[in-house]
Amino acid sequence: MSEKKSNVGTGRTASSRLTESRLGWLLDPKLATVVLASVAVVFVGGLIQISYGAYSMTFFEAWRALFNPDVVFNPQAWDAFLLGETMPEMSSESLIVWNIRLPRVFVAALVGMNLGVSGTIFQAVTRNELASPFILGVSSGAGLMILLTLVVFGSLTAFLPIIAAVGGAVAFLIVYVIAWKNGTSPIRLVLAGVIVGTVFGSLQTGLFFFADDIGVVQSAIAWTTGSLIGTDWDQVRLILPSTAVVVLFAVAGSRQMDVLLLGEQTAQSLGMSIEKARFALSGVAVLAASASIAVAGIVGFVGLIVPHMVRNLVGSDSKKLIVGCLFVGPALMVSADVGARLALSPTQIPVGIVTGLLGGPYFLYLMRKQEDMGEI
Repeated sequence: MSEKKSNVGTGRTASSRLTESRLGWLLDPKLATVVLASVAVVFVGGLIQISYGAYSMTFFEAWRALFNPDVVFNPQAWDAFLLGETMPEMSSESLIVWNIRLPRVFVAALVGMNLGVSGTIFQAVTRNELASPFILGVSSGAGLMILLTLVVFGSLTAFLPIIAAVGGAVAFLIVYVIAWKNGTSPIRLVLAGVIVGTVFGSLQTGLFFFADDIGVVQSAIAWTTGSLIGTDWDQVRLILPSTAVVVLFAVAGSRQMDVLLLGEQTAQSLGMSIEKARFALSGVAVLAASASIAVAGIVGFVGLIVPHMVRNLVGSDSKKLIVGCLFVGPALMVSADVGARLALSPTQIPVGIVTGLLGGPYFLYLMRKQEDMGEI
């Protein structure tokens, strides 16, 4: 009888351990703290964003407009926001908050998600902690294609996400080919990324000479510096589907990322097709970066900073990293956009300038902190 009780107890323990192993990343207290803190930062930053503008509004008025039940629980309003249908009647405050100011917060959050996930994947695929869409030339490739579309093929602006993805993919393939010599190394990938980014950046500058319309030039400058000024629900609808795809495939590919970080020999011994996994994951990273560039332009260093911040907080497990980046990325982007909006108020500066000012010193800090900078 006692033996049966012992077996039952052992069975329960094994079951609980199995459940814990499967859900451990969800129950991690460090990850939960990061998620909650990031949500709080996004909420506070979003409230600040919707409270400032040409139309003067107090925090209380902005709060009341944001949680107006006539908008929050109105299906017609959500059809207008997410599907582009006719906007229903609402108060002036609610119209300004929901239709003008809040989309900027959503776009900032979605861009932060995509760039954070993209940087995490690139760092795993290349086993290089310096890798990011900006460093590897993906941002420059996508930006060049977008500028080419704006300046030369203005009628194709509806296809910007696809065009940006093609440009980013081509740039990454060029970087990979340049860095390949019986395999790749972290330093060769970074150097190849710098080369490709410099060349594509020069081509971007050259395109300005072919733009006759001052409006096109201003729009092109906004793309190259990274800006959220003037974003609306059109940009939310543009980036939201690709973000859902990126999140799904990034979480699904987290195990492959962990295996790749073990090294090629170990990955091969575990039966992984290294090149297939590498290029499939790179495709997800390119899609994430390109979707961000299509709506916000080239926002530098976010894809580098966010994975490092999350890795220092929750560890190197890829699934935790991905989940952490889905929250820390928006927190960083929304905070940076608040700074871009208020630093020289009433003049607004591009958010890419703020992230660049943050990313440059952080990049230098990483270089000074570690002697063996490069491989993860």
